[in-house]
Amino acid sequence: MIGLLRFVGILNAAVWFGTAIFLTFGAGPAVISADMEKLLGPKNFPYFSDAISQVLWARYFNFQVGCAIVALLHVLSERLYLGKSPEKLWLGLLTALFTIALLGAAWVQPKLKELNTARYAANIRPEDRQAAGEAFVGWRRALQAANIFAIGGLGIYLWHMANRADPTRFVSANKFRS
Repeated sequence: MIGLLRFVGILNAAVWFGTAIFLTFGAGPAVISADMEKLLGPKNFPYFSDAISQVLWARYFNFQVGCAIVALLHVLSERLYLGKSPEKLWLGLLTALFTIALLGAAWVQPKLKELNTARYAANIRPEDRQAAGEAFVGWRRALQAANIFAIGGLGIYLWHMANRADPTRFVSANKFRS
């Protein structure tokens, strides 16, 4: 059972980290690339590339929330099965990653969608459109900064999950040495 718990924890951390890397450095830049502009056409590119990006980021943050829930359930199951309390540092890191994912899914993504619609809307004043565009860029930069922080945290968390020492439950390992 301990091996299964460890496998689930490492697999979850690896998938979570890999997804963050892929979206940030693979799929995200591809959506706003020159190839996408050629595909969509110069007239449609700005709005639709950002709309496609929003769909990807929304799915990504929902996936992050799911991975964070699995990680927290993993910590709880280790607590119940092994009888050891989670280390505060790692629990704090998981809580921070979960909070970033929740804020991204519930607050930042809806705000970006609203601003993207407003900056291309035909029925608002040009000043409002420009203000929405500037706000969109600011929110997107904040999102990228939070995501880079999350990638760093996920890398550290994955390293921790893969390099943990096997806990001895009842007897210290030094007791068996002569």
